Amino acid sequence: MSRAWLVAAALVIASTGTAAAERIAIVGAKVHVKPGQTLETATVVIDGGRVVSVTAGSATPAGARVIDGKGKVVTAGLIESISGVGLVGVIQEHGANDGQLGARDEVHADPVHAAYDARDGFDPSGVTVPIARSGGITTVVAAPSGGLIAGRAAVFTLDGASEPVAAAASMHAQLGSQGGGAVGGSRGRAIELLREVLDDARVFGRDRAAYERNAKRDMIADRLDLEALQPVLRGAAPLVVSAHAEADIRAALRIARDYRLRLVIAGGTEAWRVAAELAKARVPVVLDPTDNLPRMLEASHVHEARAKLLADAGVPVAVSTLGNGLQARTLRQLAGVAVGDGLSWDQALASVTTVPAAMHGLAGRGTVEKGAIADVVVWSGDPLEVMTAAEVVIIGGVVQPMTSHQTLLLDRYRTLPGAAR
Repeated sequence: MSRAWLVAAALVIASTGTAAAERIAIVGAKVHVKPGQTLETATVVIDGGRVVSVTAGSATPAGARVIDGKGKVVTAGLIESISGVGLVGVIQEHGANDGQLGARDEVHADPVHAAYDARDGFDPSGVTVPIARSGGITTVVAAPSGGLIAGRAAVFTLDGASEPVAAAASMHAQLGSQGGGAVGGSRGRAIELLREVLDDARVFGRDRAAYERNAKRDMIADRLDLEALQPVLRGAAPLVVSAHAEADIRAALRIARDYRLRLVIAGGTEAWRVAAELAKARVPVVLDPTDNLPRMLEASHVHEARAKLLADAGVPVAVSTLGNGLQARTLRQLAGVAVGDGLSWDQALASVTTVPAAMHGLAGRGTVEKGAIADVVVWSGDPLEVMTAAEVVIIGGVVQPMTSHQTLLLDRYRTLPGAAR
């Protein structure tokens, strides 16, 4: 492999959206302005990094870079609710894995590391970033995993930005067998310890001075962890709890009620059995609709249509790869699978746009409405169909490169040396 090719690959992977936002017109496309609002033939005008107009028809505005949208479909850029993009490059290699922490990690033996901030590990030039972007994903909630409390997520746009759109956007924890394993005990022990950590953080927040004077009881979490949990206790950031079993989901609901937390359930294998309670408490569920096999005894009541059942009950549903940064590009396919299992098309679009935007307070993202941030994708067809491709990806009004490490390898080895042409 030549040095020149490696340099070219590095430049592509490290490419950023530092180019100035320009005036762009996407003309004559089918535009999903937002879930439930569609214009069959419309023109989207982007200027200054914002959507300035969405009008019916195919009129071409003067002075704009024109993108032919005839026969194409336009949506807002997809938002991945729980992502390893930019955090995990090679799962088996510690040096390329800043997203998975936990009791089995020799560096992070403590199962409680709420102070960890994903923005400290996010690599905007990581190999997974352009691959996810070429799949129509414009924003990711980069989230750590592992341990009882994994730490804080940060929201990044995939235009090479090194600073997050939102830092400490959510706190991530887990219950069930994984949470229990992290604390060297049972599932019940994980619930008990999570309560104790939250109680310690509440006591700490009420009187930091006494803590500094060592005038408080011993606490099981470090000072930085206790400090990091304060936005969660104030309701400024949601607590995202990975839980699959009905019992663990109900426990998470009780904890959220007792501590007045904004709760999000991730995974939620048996969440459909608690749909009414989740809806009443306005608790969103982030799930992978293809994770539909009883892979664990603790949560064996799997339902293929759980996304539909939850949405029909009034639960906000977000579709996600649940941290699988290497497969983030399949996000739209997962939403399509949910449609195949009964979720409406508009609900599926919402699950990867407006629902995650609302979940993390991302104002201006998730729609193609006038005034929205210009994170827009032009698709070759229905974005939830597996054969459809993202043809143009715009982030903040800047057209992004569609080259990745994968496309470079394809181009390089499309014709093998010595092969007949």
